[in-house]
Amino acid sequence: MKRILLYFGLVLALGIGVSGCYKDIIKPDLPKDPNAPPQQVSFANELKPLFAASCTDVGCHVSGAHKPYLTADVSYNEIVNGGFINLQLPTQSILIKLLNGDMQQYMPSADNRQKVLDWIRNGAPNN
Repeated sequence: MKRILLYFGLVLALGIGVSGCYKDIIKPDLPKDPNAPPQQVSFANELKPLFAASCTDVGCHVSGAHKPYLTADVSYNEIVNGGFINLQLPTQSILIKLLNGDMQQYMPSADNRQKVLDWIRNGAPNN
């Protein structure tokens, strides 16, 4: 009888221990199809506020921190003249690679990253 109780207790403890082993799998929030027709995106009305909310308000891309500096007064020049976009191959732009890189938990949503890609695909106008 003791052996049965010991066996039952061991199986129960093993079952509880194994069920406690769980790994969260976080799938990346991927942007939409990069080959879909680009939407019109306003740099001033959509991207500057996006960069402010996601990139500068938390202190990551302000002057003296990580490049590109994305404060409203310099963000366009930093991105366009700093070599962060590739108009010939927009998906190969450094900015897009950074947005889709390893720091996903700090990056804008897939929809907002798609806006950045669409803006580059439209020629990165200062609009």
